[in-house]
Amino acid sequence: MDNDIRTLSNLHFGAVFFSLNGMPAPNSDNMNEIIKRLRRAYPDAHCALVHSNAFELLIATILSAQCTDERVNIVTADLFRKYRGPADYTAVAQDELEKDIHSTGFFRNKAKNIQAACTKIIDEFGGEVPATMDELLTLNGVARKTANVVLGNAFGIASGVVVDTHVSRLSQRLGLVETTTPEKIELELQAIVPKKHWVMFSHWLITHGRRICTARKPKCGECFLADVCPSYEIFMSDAD
Repeated sequence: MDNDIRTLSNLHFGAVFFSLNGMPAPNSDNMNEIIKRLRRAYPDAHCALVHSNAFELLIATILSAQCTDERVNIVTADLFRKYRGPADYTAVAQDELEKDIHSTGFFRNKAKNIQAACTKIIDEFGGEVPATMDELLTLNGVARKTANVVLGNAFGIASGVVVDTHVSRLSQRLGLVETTTPEKIELELQAIVPKKHWVMFSHWLITHGRRICTARKPKCGECFLADVCPSYEIFMSDAD
Protein backbone atom coordinates (compact mmCIF):
# COMPACT_ATOMS: atom_id res chain seq x y z
CA MET A 1 0.00 0.00 0.00
CA ASP A 2 1.26 3.47 -0.86
CA ASN A 3 2.26 5.50 2.20
CA ASP A 4 0.61 8.55 0.60
CA ILE A 5 -2.83 7.15 1.32
CA ARG A 6 -4.12 7.29 4.88
CA THR A 7 -6.95 5.28 6.36
CA LEU A 8 -10.53 6.37 6.68
CA SER A 9 -10.06 7.33 10.33
CA ASN A 10 -7.91 10.25 9.19
CA LEU A 11 -10.13 11.34 6.30
CA HIS A 12 -13.47 13.08 5.96
CA PHE A 13 -14.49 12.87 2.32
CA GLY A 14 -18.15 11.95 2.09
CA ALA A 15 -17.97 11.17 -1.63
CA VAL A 16 -15.14 8.69 -1.28
CA PHE A 17 -15.83 5.14 -0.17
CA PHE A 18 -13.14 2.98 1.39
CA SER A 19 -12.66 -0.72 1.84
CA LEU A 20 -11.39 -2.18 5.09
CA ASN A 21 -7.75 -1.96 4.01
CA GLY A 22 -7.97 1.83 3.70
CA MET A 23 -7.92 1.96 -0.09
CA PRO A 24 -10.80 3.30 -2.23
CA ALA A 25 -13.44 0.62 -2.67
CA PRO A 26 -13.70 -0.97 -6.15
CA ASN A 27 -15.43 1.19 -8.72
CA SER A 28 -15.78 -0.48 -12.11
CA ASP A 29 -18.55 1.85 -13.31
CA ASN A 30 -15.97 4.31 -14.64
CA MET A 31 -13.92 1.68 -16.48
CA ASN A 32 -15.10 2.53 -20.00
CA GLU A 33 -14.46 6.22 -19.42
CA ILE A 34 -11.03 5.53 -17.92
CA ILE A 35 -10.07 3.35 -20.88
CA LYS A 36 -11.31 5.95 -23.36
CA ARG A 37 -9.26 8.70 -21.76
CA LEU A 38 -6.11 6.61 -21.35
CA ARG A 39 -6.34 5.43 -24.94
CA ARG A 40 -6.71 8.98 -26.20
CA ALA A 41 -3.86 10.32 -24.04
CA TYR A 42 -1.37 7.55 -24.80
CA PRO A 43 -2.00 6.28 -28.35
CA ASP A 44 1.65 5.24 -28.70
CA ALA A 45 1.94 3.35 -25.40
CA HIS A 46 3.94 0.16 -25.85
CA CYS A 47 6.24 -2.29 -24.11
CA ALA A 48 9.22 -0.30 -22.83
CA LEU A 49 11.61 -3.26 -23.07
CA VAL A 50 13.50 -3.08 -26.36
CA HIS A 51 13.32 -6.37 -28.26
CA SER A 52 13.08 -7.72 -31.79
CA ASN A 53 11.56 -11.14 -31.11
CA ALA A 54 9.89 -13.27 -28.44
CA PHE A 55 13.16 -14.69 -27.15
CA GLU A 56 14.73 -11.28 -26.59
CA LEU A 57 11.58 -10.12 -24.82
CA LEU A 58 11.69 -13.19 -22.56
CA ILE A 59 15.29 -12.47 -21.57
CA ALA A 60 14.63 -8.76 -21.07
CA THR A 61 11.59 -9.46 -18.90
CA ILE A 62 13.51 -11.90 -16.71
CA LEU A 63 16.20 -9.24 -16.28
CA SER A 64 13.60 -6.58 -15.42
CA ALA A 65 12.79 -8.16 -12.05
CA GLN A 66 13.73 -5.57 -9.40
CA CYS A 67 15.32 -3.44 -12.12
CA THR A 68 14.18 -0.49 -14.22
CA ASP A 69 13.32 -0.94 -17.87
CA GLU A 70 15.84 1.77 -18.70
CA ARG A 71 18.68 -0.18 -17.07
CA VAL A 72 17.59 -3.40 -18.77
CA ASN A 73 17.61 -1.71 -22.17
CA ILE A 74 21.14 -0.44 -21.56
CA VAL A 75 22.30 -3.95 -20.69
CA THR A 76 20.48 -5.74 -23.51
CA ALA A 77 21.84 -3.35 -26.12
CA ASP A 78 25.16 -5.20 -25.77
CA LEU A 79 23.74 -8.50 -24.52
CA PHE A 80 21.62 -9.14 -27.61
CA ARG A 81 24.59 -8.55 -29.88
CA LYS A 82 26.64 -11.12 -28.00
CA TYR A 83 23.90 -13.70 -27.41
CA ARG A 84 21.70 -14.32 -30.45
CA GLY A 85 19.72 -17.31 -29.27
CA PRO A 86 19.24 -19.88 -26.50
CA ALA A 87 22.34 -21.88 -27.46
CA ASP A 88 24.57 -18.84 -27.01
CA TYR A 89 23.47 -18.46 -23.38
CA THR A 90 24.06 -22.12 -22.58
CA ALA A 91 27.48 -22.12 -24.24
CA VAL A 92 29.10 -19.74 -21.75
CA ALA A 93 30.04 -20.24 -18.12
CA GLN A 94 27.50 -18.84 -15.66
CA ASP A 95 30.02 -16.38 -14.23
CA GLU A 96 30.55 -14.84 -17.67
CA LEU A 97 26.83 -14.28 -18.09
CA GLU A 98 26.69 -12.88 -14.56
CA LYS A 99 29.24 -10.23 -15.52
CA ASP A 100 27.24 -9.31 -18.62
CA ILE A 101 24.03 -8.73 -16.64
CA HIS A 102 25.58 -7.61 -13.35
CA SER A 103 24.08 -4.12 -13.29
CA THR A 104 20.50 -5.43 -13.42
CA GLY A 105 20.82 -6.78 -9.88
CA PHE A 106 20.28 -10.31 -8.54
CA PHE A 107 22.61 -11.29 -11.36
CA ARG A 108 23.54 -14.75 -10.06
CA ASN A 109 19.96 -15.92 -9.79
CA LYS A 110 19.03 -14.30 -13.10
CA ALA A 111 21.96 -15.89 -14.91
CA LYS A 112 21.09 -19.30 -13.47
CA ASN A 113 17.44 -18.93 -14.48
CA ILE A 114 18.26 -17.68 -17.97
CA GLN A 115 20.59 -20.59 -18.68
CA ALA A 116 18.11 -23.12 -17.29
CA ALA A 117 15.27 -21.58 -19.30
CA CYS A 118 17.37 -21.63 -22.46
CA THR A 119 18.26 -25.29 -21.90
CA LYS A 120 14.58 -26.18 -21.61
CA ILE A 121 13.67 -24.11 -24.67
CA ILE A 122 16.26 -26.08 -26.66
CA ASP A 123 15.46 -29.50 -25.21
CA GLU A 124 11.69 -29.32 -24.99
CA PHE A 125 10.48 -26.59 -27.33
CA GLY A 126 12.70 -26.95 -30.39
CA GLY A 127 14.65 -23.78 -29.67
CA GLU A 128 11.55 -21.58 -29.83
CA VAL A 129 9.85 -19.67 -27.03
CA PRO A 130 6.56 -21.46 -26.26
CA ALA A 131 3.38 -19.50 -26.91
CA THR A 132 1.12 -20.78 -24.13
CA MET A 133 0.84 -19.77 -20.50
CA ASP A 134 1.24 -23.31 -19.18
CA GLU A 135 4.41 -23.93 -21.18
CA LEU A 136 5.99 -20.57 -20.35
CA LEU A 137 5.43 -21.17 -16.66
CA THR A 138 7.63 -24.26 -16.84
CA LEU A 139 10.64 -22.07 -17.66
CA ASN A 140 12.95 -20.99 -14.85
CA GLY A 141 12.50 -17.36 -13.87
CA VAL A 142 9.07 -17.11 -15.48
CA ALA A 143 5.94 -16.32 -13.46
CA ARG A 144 2.58 -14.97 -14.63
CA LYS A 145 3.80 -11.39 -15.10
CA THR A 146 6.66 -12.43 -17.38
CA ALA A 147 4.45 -14.89 -19.26
CA ASN A 148 1.77 -12.23 -19.79
CA VAL A 149 4.36 -9.78 -21.08
CA VAL A 150 5.72 -12.28 -23.60
CA LEU A 151 2.35 -13.60 -24.74
CA GLY A 152 0.77 -10.18 -25.07
CA ASN A 153 3.61 -8.30 -26.72
CA ALA A 154 5.43 -10.97 -28.72
CA PHE A 155 2.49 -13.16 -29.73
CA GLY A 156 -0.50 -10.83 -29.45
CA ILE A 157 -2.22 -13.22 -27.05
CA ALA A 158 -4.31 -11.66 -24.29
CA SER A 159 -3.68 -14.25 -21.61
CA GLY A 160 -4.12 -11.86 -18.70
CA VAL A 161 -3.26 -8.39 -17.40
CA VAL A 162 0.35 -7.56 -16.60
CA VAL A 163 0.52 -6.27 -13.02
CA ASP A 164 3.71 -4.41 -12.19
CA THR A 165 4.22 -1.76 -9.51
CA HIS A 166 2.59 0.95 -11.64
CA VAL A 167 -0.48 -1.13 -12.52
CA SER A 168 -0.83 -2.21 -8.91
CA ARG A 169 -0.56 1.35 -7.58
CA LEU A 170 -2.92 2.95 -10.10
CA SER A 171 -5.52 0.19 -9.93
CA GLN A 172 -5.81 0.77 -6.20
CA ARG A 173 -5.77 4.56 -6.40
CA LEU A 174 -8.47 4.54 -9.08
CA GLY A 175 -10.59 2.27 -6.89
CA LEU A 176 -10.69 -0.51 -9.47
CA VAL A 177 -9.54 -3.24 -7.08
CA GLU A 178 -9.62 -3.86 -3.36
CA THR A 179 -6.75 -6.34 -3.13
CA THR A 180 -3.02 -5.62 -2.99
CA THR A 181 -1.32 -8.77 -4.30
CA PRO A 182 -0.46 -8.94 -8.03
CA GLU A 183 -2.24 -12.26 -8.57
CA LYS A 184 -5.51 -11.06 -7.06
CA ILE A 185 -5.27 -7.65 -8.71
CA GLU A 186 -4.93 -9.36 -12.08
CA LEU A 187 -8.08 -11.41 -11.47
CA GLU A 188 -10.05 -8.35 -10.42
CA LEU A 189 -8.90 -6.37 -13.45
CA GLN A 190 -9.71 -9.22 -15.80
CA ALA A 191 -13.27 -9.13 -14.46
CA ILE A 192 -13.82 -5.45 -15.33
CA VAL A 193 -11.44 -4.69 -18.22
CA PRO A 194 -12.69 -5.94 -21.61
CA LYS A 195 -10.39 -8.72 -22.83
CA LYS A 196 -9.60 -6.84 -26.04
CA HIS A 197 -7.88 -4.21 -23.86
CA TRP A 198 -5.99 -6.52 -21.48
CA VAL A 199 -2.61 -6.04 -23.17
CA MET A 200 -2.87 -2.30 -23.76
CA PHE A 201 -4.49 -1.52 -20.40
CA SER A 202 -1.23 -2.31 -18.64
CA HIS A 203 0.76 -0.15 -21.07
CA TRP A 204 -1.65 2.75 -20.56
CA LEU A 205 -1.49 2.54 -16.77
CA ILE A 206 2.29 2.14 -16.76
CA THR A 207 2.68 5.21 -18.96
CA HIS A 208 0.27 7.21 -16.81
CA GLY A 209 2.06 6.03 -13.68
CA ARG A 210 5.39 7.25 -14.98
CA ARG A 211 4.18 10.59 -16.27
CA ILE A 212 1.39 11.65 -13.92
CA CYS A 213 0.41 9.25 -11.14
CA THR A 214 3.87 8.78 -9.69
CA ALA A 215 4.49 6.84 -6.50
CA ARG A 216 5.53 9.62 -4.13
CA LYS A 217 4.16 12.86 -5.55
CA PRO A 218 1.34 12.23 -8.02
CA LYS A 219 0.53 15.22 -10.23
CA CYS A 220 -3.16 15.18 -9.42
CA GLY A 221 -3.61 18.76 -10.59
CA GLU A 222 -2.55 17.72 -14.09
CA CYS A 223 -4.45 14.43 -14.18
CA PHE A 224 -7.17 13.92 -16.80
CA LEU A 225 -8.68 11.18 -14.62
CA ALA A 226 -9.12 13.41 -11.57
CA ASP A 227 -12.91 13.56 -11.76
CA VAL A 228 -13.22 9.75 -11.83
CA CYS A 229 -10.49 9.05 -9.29
CA PRO A 230 -11.57 8.51 -5.67
CA SER A 231 -8.02 9.24 -4.49
CA TYR A 232 -7.89 12.73 -6.03
CA GLU A 233 -9.25 14.57 -2.98
CA ILE A 234 -6.94 12.61 -0.69
CA PHE A 235 -3.76 13.67 -2.42
CA MET A 236 -4.93 17.22 -3.05
CA SER A 237 -5.74 17.55 0.66
CA ASP A 238 -2.30 16.23 1.58
CA ALA A 239 -0.72 18.77 -0.77
CA ASP A 240 -2.40 21.71 1.01
